[in-house]
Formats: sequence, structure tokens, C-alpha cells
Amino acid sequence: MRLLLFSAAAFGITFVPAPNPGFVLEHSPSPEKYLPSTMAGGLAVFDFNNDGRPDLFFPNGAELPSFRKTGPKYWNRLYRNDGDFHFTDVTEKAGLAGDGFAFGAAAADFDNDGFIDLFVPALPASKLYRNKGDGTFVEVPIPATGPWTIAAGWFDYDRDGLQDLFIVNYLNWSPANNHWCGDRPKNLRVYCHPRHFQATTNQLLHNKGNGKFEDVTQSSGLAKYPGKGMSVAFADYDADGFLDAFVTNDGMPNFLFRNKGNGTFEENAFAAGVALPDRGVTISNMGVDFRDYDNDGRPDIVVTALAGESFPLFRNLGKGQFQEATTTARLAPLVVRKSGWGVVFADFDNDGRKDIFTANSHVNDLVSATTSDAYQLPNSIFQNRDGKTFAGATSDSPELAAESAAHRGALAADLDGDGRLDLIVTALGAPARIWRNTTANTNKSTQIPAPPNATVTIGSQTNTANTAVGYSSSYAGPVHFGFGAAPLPPEAIITVPGAAPKTVAVRK
Repeated sequence: MRLLLFSAAAFGITFVPAPNPGFVLEHSPSPEKYLPSTMAGGLAVFDFNNDGRPDLFFPNGAELPSFRKTGPKYWNRLYRNDGDFHFTDVTEKAGLAGDGFAFGAAAADFDNDGFIDLFVPALPASKLYRNKGDGTFVEVPIPATGPWTIAAGWFDYDRDGLQDLFIVNYLNWSPANNHWCGDRPKNLRVYCHPRHFQATTNQLLHNKGNGKFEDVTQSSGLAKYPGKGMSVAFADYDADGFLDAFVTNDGMPNFLFRNKGNGTFEENAFAAGVALPDRGVTISNMGVDFRDYDNDGRPDIVVTALAGESFPLFRNLGKGQFQEATTTARLAPLVVRKSGWGVVFADFDNDGRKDIFTANSHVNDLVSATTSDAYQLPNSIFQNRDGKTFAGATSDSPELAAESAAHRGALAADLDGDGRLDLIVTALGAPARIWRNTTANTNKSTQIPAPPNATVTIGSQTNTANTAVGYSSSYAGPVHFGFGAAPLPPEAIITVPGAAPKTVAVRK
């Protein structure tokens, strides 16, 4: 009892529901258990009209197995942020209703015109949309992706000043090979495990400028590594001045693609210690975030997975090495029975330490029929107590802790400009949820605009403008820092790989 009282008094991280913008994630569940139905749910937060307020983009499903958006309920949706948690649907004017069954989004300014563009992974074909700067988007042709592109992210791997596109491909699945999986005597059909399908290679599209892209998957070395990718995140983990890519693999060891600086990559996950958890078993790796949680200046990794598999936390030791810290960080007992998708490192109480949020649900909607695990789950907040250990803090937000759903994507962003990071979460067959951060303290914070995947350092803290976050989701906005009661440092240092560090003033 003393521990519960201490925890509730110490944390004070609180969220309350804000108005739902109107989006419902349509995923077309059916008795045939088409695998895409359970894999939807990524999202993007970016300021599409440069008015200083982060807007919301929700990819949406389609009919299965046709992949056709047969009506407005299946449209992808863009919501303009009008302030004070009021959002206006501008999808039709923007031209972003889309085609096919969409899974996620990747947002960045690929043509350097000052407006953020959008890539949407989908079946049967993904789409790239250029932001024209007048509130509308136009499709840009790109090399074919797939067979099933489920996520993506932008990063300038060759340091030429243009954002390149990393494509995450999942399985070689189609409606024609949608196997029957489950218990036939009980007529219990479930979504098939990825082991029933062939692995596929990820892809890399080199940005040549002028809206042109070249598929360099073969020449970059990525084609040598077939996997079952789910999400990607970027950081210069070995501090050699080139951005690297970490890819979660479902039911396979993860990939850590080390950028060799000559246009090629080497897969280094086992050597670096992030391919598997320490117990040496493959798990259902889902979402990922790649940033510094312990304020030692090195980007760390957190991964979500299914119940009984834990959510591995890999601490960057430097010199290209990681160590799993799930147990020593006291995270292991908090997540052992949880299944997670979206995941975010973010400082929700502005104390100068990044906390963890996970969007929770099992992948199998019938899991409770054969196990003690639940399908729909509440989400979780784990507070970073001292830079080394985490503790459960969801109890401080009873409404968030009580709401079970088939959660998928999640992002953190300051939607109302009050200096506190709010949450946006999707769930299958349910309205998207916005959770307003109402944490009551006098802790200070600031946000620093920075180029994609730049490293921002303020005092002892380091954060990354990582536009690929969590599960098939993307945040393209300023980098957030909390400082507790300490005065704000006067300067921030922004480091873009291949360029000299830039010093900027910190906004009070």
C-alpha cells in the first residue's frame, strides 16, 4: 500500500480525453481472417499548411479482399488543427482520400520547398503525395514497392541534402495465399502467424531531386537481407556521422543497418546486441523508437511485442554496442503480460527525462479463447524516474488506463501549444483518441525546430528529430525538451549528419 501511495503522489502524469476529430479506423474484419485487417493503424502528425499547429493524418483501410475504398468511410483523412483541440476535415480539398488499404504514413519535405510531403504505405500500391503549399497534394510517381509495404521512413542516407525513402516490406502475402490457420475441429480460425509466409526485402529509394527517385535496394546491399519488417527508426547509433536504420521484424531477429558512408549498408544487429532479447529467442517485434532515454548523449532503442515476450529496451553503450536493459530498468515486470504496437519515448511531465508510452492490444482477436491473454487492452505510460529505471504511471490517468481497445498507432505532440505533449492513438474499428496532457506542475519546456533526423542537444539532454516513430507512424515537427524547475539553457545545438553543428537560441 505504501508503494501505491508513493507512486500516485510521485508521478502526476495525467491525461484526459479531448474531442475525437471524427476519424474511425475501418479495417474490414471477416471470417476469412485476411491478414491486413489486423495490421492497420499507423498515423502522421505534421503541419501541412505551415500555420504553426500540428495537423493529423489518418491512413484508413478498404474492403477486403478487393483493397477498394468503396465509400467515404474508407477514406484516408487529413484534419487541420484550428487550435484548442478543434480539428477540421480537409481531406477532399487536400486530395488525400487515397486508394487501397493503407497502413501508415511517412512525412517529410522531400523536395525542399518548405512544405511537408507524405508517403502512404498501402495495398495493392503505395502512394507518394507532394504538398503543393496551397492546401492540396498531388501524387508523384515512384518505383514500385512491395509486395506488401507496411511502413516507411525518410532519411538522408548519402548526406546530399535530399530526404531518401526507406521502405519497410512485411510478407509475401496476397488474398490468393491467405492460408487457413487455427483449430479446425473447433472451427476456430485466426490470423496466420508470419511463419506461414515468405520473407521479403526492404527497399531504399534514392532521392535524385526534381521529384525523381531511383530504387537502390540492390546497390545499397539491402537486398541481401530478407525479413518480415514492421517498422523503422533512424539514428546515428555509432556516431560516425551517417544515419543508420533499425527495422523491427515480426517473428525474426531485428535488423540494424549500419550506414557505411559509401552508399551501402551492413546488417549489424547481432554484433551490436539488438537482434534478439538477451534470452535469445525470436519475438513478434512491432513498433520502435530510437532516441536517448538516459541522457548520456547516445540514442537507445525500445521495441514493443506480444504478451509474454516483453518490450525490449536496448541501452546504447557507445562504440557500436547495446545492452538489453529491460530488467535493470525495471520495465520487464510492468510489460510481461502486455501486447504493444505503437511506442513513443517522450517527456510527458517535462522533468528532463523521456518516459515511454505504448499503444496496447494483441494481434489475435480470438486470443482469449485459447489463452489467458486479452485482445483489447488499455494503453500504458511508464515514467522515467531517474534516467535509469521506469515505473508504471497509467494509474494517474484513470480514463486512459480504463479504456481497452485494439490499439495500434500512437504519437506524442503538443497539439494545443501549452508546452505539454499530448497523445494521439488509433484503434481498429474505433474512433481515434486524442488524450490531452493535463499534468499539473511548473516544469519548463521548449520545442526546437530541426531538420529530419537531426540531433538536438540542450545542456545534458539529447533528442532526435526522428520522423519515423512507433508503429508505421510519423511525426514531423519540433523537438521537445522538458527541464523540470531548472532555468532553460540559452542555446541548443543542432547537428545534421555531414554538416557543421548549428547553435540556436532556446525559446523561453
